[in-house]
Amino acid sequence: MNMRTIQQLPYEHDELFKGEISHRIPYHRMYGKPYCLPALTLYQETELAELQNASEAVHSIYRKVQQFVQRYMPDEYLVERLGIHPGLLRAARMEAAPDGITRQDWIVSEAGIKCIENNTDTPTGIPEVAYLEGKLLELLRGLKASGDDTAVLYGPSTGMDEAIQSAMTDLIHFYSGKGLGMKVYFTCYDWHIEDQTNTKYIMRMCEQAGFEVAYAPLEELEIVPHEGLYHRGEQIHILYRLYPLEYLIEDREDDTGLEVGQALMDMVADGKIGLINPPQHIITQSKGFTATIWSLYERNEQTPEFCGFRLFDDRELEIIRTYLLPTYFEPSVFMQTGEPYVAKGIWGREGKGTHLIEHIKTEVEMADARVIVEVEEAPEQEEAARIAAYYEAQPKIYQQLWPMQDAEVQTEEGLYRGYVLTGVFVIGGRFAGILPRIGEKVTGDMAYYCAAAVPAASPNPLAGS
Repeated sequence: MNMRTIQQLPYEHDELFKGEISHRIPYHRMYGKPYCLPALTLYQETELAELQNASEAVHSIYRKVQQFVQRYMPDEYLVERLGIHPGLLRAARMEAAPDGITRQDWIVSEAGIKCIENNTDTPTGIPEVAYLEGKLLELLRGLKASGDDTAVLYGPSTGMDEAIQSAMTDLIHFYSGKGLGMKVYFTCYDWHIEDQTNTKYIMRMCEQAGFEVAYAPLEELEIVPHEGLYHRGEQIHILYRLYPLEYLIEDREDDTGLEVGQALMDMVADGKIGLINPPQHIITQSKGFTATIWSLYERNEQTPEFCGFRLFDDRELEIIRTYLLPTYFEPSVFMQTGEPYVAKGIWGREGKGTHLIEHIKTEVEMADARVIVEVEEAPEQEEAARIAAYYEAQPKIYQQLWPMQDAEVQTEEGLYRGYVLTGVFVIGGRFAGILPRIGEKVTGDMAYYCAAAVPAASPNPLAGS
């Protein structure tokens, strides 16, 4: 399999990531090593075109099945199969016509392109794609003007700012139509620099679109049950939150024991607060949702007996067959065939709770392999162990293992050979940008961001924008 082409920029990390770039992406270093690299991941125009069409088509499938789940599946299914906390059910069933910000994760290789999961509740990586990609290409164009003979490259994510503004405008108007006003509060944990930067980036986009905005760290929010959510005495009616709902619903006040997460979600369900992303995104965030899509795909001819209509038409069946992977709630299909697969916790994030089972054919061997993995990778620090245990204890889904494309990139520690995971932002239902990361076979929070670029086969109108 051919390696993904990486173009190194003629800069050292600290030479490039300083000044404005460092201010706009303060987490260009994370965990004591570079996160953003002075390099570009190259995609061909044909690959970009397919990713654009495929990501929007897959998004439409997600939306259709989300509405099917909201309207036809019982609470027991949402709780037991999707793992949704009972306290989130009322809010999760609220249907919002406008869409929010999502990021699909794709494997792009010679074997074909496959969407392996979808981050629909709290996707990050936004400043990297919307700002840094263009900045790196701007520097490269400056080098070319000085005599560098590199090929003309353009960024696939030049329309991301406008996509964010459009999607946020639609959502704000949606909530305004329900009597919640037009002012938007933006919240995350203030100490989490990556979340804070992502949150404030979207806040600036809304402000530039003409809306009144305010930053309100989670630490400063106050809830009066049955009455309202407040920040410094001001009541909040529309809230953008970069904080997962599966965490929020468990939140309690330390001193009083008040279930503040449940109180907030009750007010959301009662129409007193509008959330962005909308609470229905918790349904599609669950990795159990991917298994649900595949189950409905395999049982498409049976859906008329259940709901009176055939859920997927022939085109939609082809989209699922082409771009999604067989995914189940138990591993027996793969164990019977010996086919490699992946086990994922339904609320797994940054690769946590994910295991590759590449050569396991029996249940006993699989159990033994898991024990070995857990012993070898057991975190030494108490907090890391607690986090690992949280993800390991979750119910799992089991997905066919798809081969990733490898790549070599120069880092401060030398040449790194890893695997490329292509994040694709779909915002307001439309393709908006690409987030390439290079890491291990299970892409975790130690993966490198290596911005996307496309060699122009012909002059591209986006190249100078």
